[in-house]
Amino acid sequence: MDMSRLTDASASDIAVAVRKRETTAVAVMRAFLDRIERLEPRLNTFATLTADAALQAAHHVDKLIAGARDPGPLAGVPVSVKDLIAVGGVRQAFGSRLLAANVAPHDTPSVERLRHAGACIVGKSTTSEFGAKAVGDSPLTGITRNPWNLERTAGGSSAGAAAQVAARMVPLALATDGGGSIRIPASFCGVFGIKARFGRVPVWPAATAPALAHIGPITHNVRDAALVLSVIGGRDARDESSLRLPVPDFLAGLGVGIRGMRIGWCPSFGYGSADAEVVEACQQAALQLEAEGARVTTIAPPFARDPAPAWNHLFYGRIGERLAELAPTAERLHLVDPALRQAVAEQQGAGPPREAELAALLEETRARAEAMFRTVDVLLTPTVPVTALPVGIDIPPGHGGTNAVDWSCFTYPFNLTGHPAASFPVGLDRQGLPIGLQIVGSLDGEGAILRVAGALERLRPIAPPQLA
Repeated sequence: MDMSRLTDASASDIAVAVRKRETTAVAVMRAFLDRIERLEPRLNTFATLTADAALQAAHHVDKLIAGARDPGPLAGVPVSVKDLIAVGGVRQAFGSRLLAANVAPHDTPSVERLRHAGACIVGKSTTSEFGAKAVGDSPLTGITRNPWNLERTAGGSSAGAAAQVAARMVPLALATDGGGSIRIPASFCGVFGIKARFGRVPVWPAATAPALAHIGPITHNVRDAALVLSVIGGRDARDESSLRLPVPDFLAGLGVGIRGMRIGWCPSFGYGSADAEVVEACQQAALQLEAEGARVTTIAPPFARDPAPAWNHLFYGRIGERLAELAPTAERLHLVDPALRQAVAEQQGAGPPREAELAALLEETRARAEAMFRTVDVLLTPTVPVTALPVGIDIPPGHGGTNAVDWSCFTYPFNLTGHPAASFPVGLDRQGLPIGLQIVGSLDGEGAILRVAGALERLRPIAPPQLA
């Protein structure tokens, strides 16, 4: 590895170099902190930067190595953590002015596991307020900008995480996904992001919308994501929804290939479609997989009707309950993002919860997804209907009638069903903005997703934006 370009290296390569004493964790951290210092004023990706603590963690890794002790598979790797995820002793504001002074008392399990694996937490990345928009701004931290074009959003809600990885400010970031919040910004920023099956990675303390919440990595490449999932996955008794299953060896599966795999390509979900330029790039990538031995067929939309009402009930309904506790007066509620206030008001204005109707819609959505995965091993769709929006707007032109998240019609269904899903960058549009391909697997299909993404990576390597 070229030690003069540490910030270009993958997390896996950094960890190997640190453990082999080809460099030190402190040297790695200083290189990334220097890049953060240079680029952060332009991109605005950190809610809280913890540079001193990160250097202390790096010193600890070097001390372990000097004592002939193994610091773990992520030795010396700088990692950012989204502001929705608890890091003990660090502010956790959820992108909200209502919680600007809140400090998390404990690490979430995934952060504990990253530390135990030798990773060094460099700070908290920006998010839209309570993760409730698919673009990257909040009243607390302002606009997070896209490294490919500073006048475009980085996407949301994991805005800072995706922008940091794309800009090589960190080699990997820990993010959350309740309706597409890993996949949307990964698509907009041209990086790889994956949410595992619901419950594979424990979520504690409980998320605002616990039935939809996932934690996962955003990375430069597929191997790093597989490594991180292997580290952060596994049962934790504090999260009753976490799976009582062993974590597969995701790294070992990368070498299997995709020959004989049944891949379904679906350009539209009927109730929502993507721009022609996005569909074309995704379809070309899908068909390329035939050269790797996969069988690619175009399939009908998996869902008979839009599951957005069920998703909005579980997501904005729960956020509305949280806001009622935090902002019981009009004066306090005025501090909240107007788009979030509107989405919550629309949910509350729909009348008494239609529990039976929404439960039936949720069950139908899950049943149809399971039926689809009896005929295909992996589903491919556009990740997002459009490329990155201009900053300052919440909903793309032409998507009237949707709210600040459910315009992303391809992502939120798989939070309802709990299926693993990822976004892989497959090209650029005419404006030079990244296009993402969504890869969805069966309930136990993270390995298949990673194998398909690995095949795509061989066919079309991920390129970073050109930032000075």
